[in-house]
Amino acid sequence: MEFVGILPEDAPDPRTEALARLRTVPFRVVGFEPQPSLEDLGWPGFAEGSGPAGTTELAVSLTYQLWRNPADPDDPANLADLDERVRASLDEVPPWPRPEWLVAQVERMRYAQLWEAVRTSWHRAPSEFTTLERQLVDHVNHLLMNRFRAELGLGPAGPIVETGWRAATNAVRGGLTTTLDGESVAAVELDTDPFVYGIGFELEPGVVVTAAVPRADLDHVRLAFARVT
Repeated sequence: MEFVGILPEDAPDPRTEALARLRTVPFRVVGFEPQPSLEDLGWPGFAEGSGPAGTTELAVSLTYQLWRNPADPDDPANLADLDERVRASLDEVPPWPRPEWLVAQVERMRYAQLWEAVRTSWHRAPSEFTTLERQLVDHVNHLLMNRFRAELGLGPAGPIVETGWRAATNAVRGGLTTTLDGESVAAVELDTDPFVYGIGFELEPGVVVTAAVPRADLDHVRLAFARVT
């Protein structure tokens, strides 16, 4: 999350617009089943593609606050692993007033999050790029590229160096199940990457659900799902 420029104190909370858009999505959106260790941040992310006939693909991603010790929010175990530069920027208080929602969001950045952990993806037309297996791999690679650059030796910014770090569809394994709203559903998993675990299932024709979770956080997450819209 990044804010650029000076926002007036009465600037509207952008989550209001994001949640309003979520209610207009023409398919059901799925997140993790409610559980003590996870808190939906209420800030869905959207990725959209279009063509001459209109929208061709749409994905909705949900990010969660991760409470490693939900019984004690002040437990240092709940804090994110931040470098000194980031920590110093969060501690800095500007000489101008800020919207209350922005102050709260900055404070939340001190704590661990599961960034874009659950993604519901819709495609108008099927192709080799829209299969459940490909969508799961793309989600895992998205997390790797954006949250594990140092571990992968990709550097803090700039072009992606192809050093064999990407997960591939031939690593996806079927034959397992997960739960959606308490009901068992067939699922596939990607369990070969050393940093990220992935699981996914088909929600309906043309719509798939994928989850990508850092392995270090798996013990704190129940990999069960529920519709949120």
